[in-house]
Amino acid sequence: MDKVDKIFEILNKEYPKWNAPVIQFMAQNGDDPFKILVSTILSLRTKDEVTAKASERLFKVVKTPQDLLNLSEEEIEKLIYPVGFYRNKAKVLKEVARELIQNYNGKVPDNLEDLLKLKGVGRKTANLVLSAAYKKPAICVDTHVHRIANRVGFVKTKDPHQTEFELMKVIPQKYWQDINKLFVAFGQTICKPIKPKCDECPINDYCEAYKNGSVKSGR
Repeated sequence: MDKVDKIFEILNKEYPKWNAPVIQFMAQNGDDPFKILVSTILSLRTKDEVTAKASERLFKVVKTPQDLLNLSEEEIEKLIYPVGFYRNKAKVLKEVARELIQNYNGKVPDNLEDLLKLKGVGRKTANLVLSAAYKKPAICVDTHVHRIANRVGFVKTKDPHQTEFELMKVIPQKYWQDINKLFVAFGQTICKPIKPKCDECPINDYCEAYKNGSVKSGR
């Protein structure tokens, strides 16, 4: 078993002990692609706990793109506050709802090309929708995935965009769908940006940064 296989085996085993990211939690509980998309947009630059509460409030009122379109921007703002950039996100959500209705019969696209045409949807959001909502092989790279992939030595990259494409070269496709779920939970609880808990880390034997001393472990 090589390094990649071993790391994913260990993280999958340890994952239930951690708090799952809110988007993955929703996917596991049967939420539809529309809710996954909306929650992913809300989650950008926002803590998971805030996203979860905002999503819960919004989805008590909104079940479909038409429901979202029927609300005013001010009503959406009140429902999603205090997510980051809530005023801009209210505008984005209205436009996304309009595009879904006009161009996709109210359905969230299940392919990268069409998802990227939606307002406010970048590769990170599109890939998370594909992997979490449609169970398709796609690598969603956020700051956690970018940081951890570089720390353990999977890649040597400077930004998340580059990391996505490099990971596609070195990670077997069978793991793509799980990368974000595992690395975000791992990054929030163990492999933190500052003072990671290296002494508690279940994969420190396979981590280049730990072995070469380039990270400072916290307590």
